[in-house]
Amino acid sequence: MAQIVSLAASPRQATGKGGARQARFRGRVPAVIYGHGRDTQSLEVEAKALEKALQGVEPESTIIELAVEGKTVKTLIREIQRHPLRPDIIHVDFYEIHAAEKVTLKIPVHLVGNPDGVRNAGGVLDQVTREVEIEVLPENIPDRVELDVTALKIGDSLHVRDLSIANARILTEAALTIATVVPPRAEEVAAPTPEAAVEVAEPELIRKVREGEEEEGEVAEGGAPAKPEAKSEKPEKAEKTEKPKGGKES
Repeated sequence: MAQIVSLAASPRQATGKGGARQARFRGRVPAVIYGHGRDTQSLEVEAKALEKALQGVEPESTIIELAVEGKTVKTLIREIQRHPLRPDIIHVDFYEIHAAEKVTLKIPVHLVGNPDGVRNAGGVLDQVTREVEIEVLPENIPDRVELDVTALKIGDSLHVRDLSIANARILTEAALTIATVVPPRAEEVAAPTPEAAVEVAEPELIRKVREGEEEEGEVAEGGAPAKPEAKSEKPEKAEKTEKPKGGKES
């Protein structure tokens, strides 16, 4: 059965964005109530009281007994708007309901049990659909519907047609998948970077040794460095170099 919580509200005199800002500045949440042919009425509720009323319940399937100007009406929350950067509620839509009239709402689907394919084959349970839409009398509204997934093996699935909700008509398409067990996901192996894939060895520097010149670092007998060969008295004729056409001497 749906949970029932009580909440007090008061008419909001200033409407529009300016009135909504004023209400929030005073620690109250702008709201509206509509349904059953009544004109949409602007309200405001205490922010702290609203947060407390919604703790631990499913807002969409919880009946809110809203006290307005000394009269209490049963309502459902049709929409909750929150601040884009903070969890603060900034607006609420209440929909008035009557005991003898069916209502359409969405309720959450909770999976119970540990699937066989998860326990024994390392599979992964994937919940595809998290809520379903139903038509029901207010007194029969469930706060949620449970689905047992214990028998699921890898590749098995459960669908909306496998749900059972007493005194309610399920409006969501019967063939829609609720949950399935998929094979274990293979671990992704990071591809090696081009630098790591091929290790390039630096080429060994080879120095040409002129004929008659000893290798650098070579030592003569007795440990003393070898003396370079005496140069001939007459210097060798310098090689003629060709200047590039049109160029200047460097």
